[in-house]
Amino acid sequence: MKTYIVVGGSRGIGNAIVHTLLKNHKVVNISRTKPEVSHDNFSHFDCDILKDDLPEIDAADGLVYCPGSINLKPINRFSLDEFRDDYEINVIGAVKAIQKYLNVIKNGNDPSIVLFSTVAAKLGMPFHASVAATKSGVEGLVKSLGAELATTLRINAIAPTVTDTDLASKLLRNDKMIDNITERHPMKKFLKPEDVAGMAEFLLSEKSSSISGQVFEMDCGIVSFKI
Repeated sequence: MKTYIVVGGSRGIGNAIVHTLLKNHKVVNISRTKPEVSHDNFSHFDCDILKDDLPEIDAADGLVYCPGSINLKPINRFSLDEFRDDYEINVIGAVKAIQKYLNVIKNGNDPSIVLFSTVAAKLGMPFHASVAATKSGVEGLVKSLGAELATTLRINAIAPTVTDTDLASKLLRNDKMIDNITERHPMKKFLKPEDVAGMAEFLLSEKSSSISGQVFEMDCGIVSFKI
């Protein structure tokens, strides 16, 4: 049984990852609010990733950093502070967590780190300037750290398309919008949090022991296909 640190497991994809991993592993969750989880293998620390000192954790085999943002608006309506905030939560928070737990994870069993990007880093879409720029930073981090730590641990990212979470609720707030999103994807579907959690579980596991520095697009065909 391995131990995984999940940052941001209280909602959405992070919460689905917590529940998926708890089937076979211990999970240490770090977030501002405690998830509704009752399990002998679960522990929680209240923490704001950008404001608070991260808790001391003695042993872990992997890290999943889930916090993110979807801030969509025309470029001339973005303030520089909004760009900075998005970069802080998506990139700086991930760096902070990696720096804090790197030495702990290095000593784990087949250690692995999973971060999150977005299909918007590859597919140019209006009003996505901030999220695309910050998640592109995440992808650069994965490539660079994958090389730097190649003999020590693995690091990969998942780049999901629209996923049915609170974070994406503005994109799925009525039946017409849901239909439009569905039709835009060649596979005529979008993601559920459990879909993404399954990929995260795979990238943490020994089944992916030869994979590092990669960004996996879970795109339901929207980036990969032109139909």
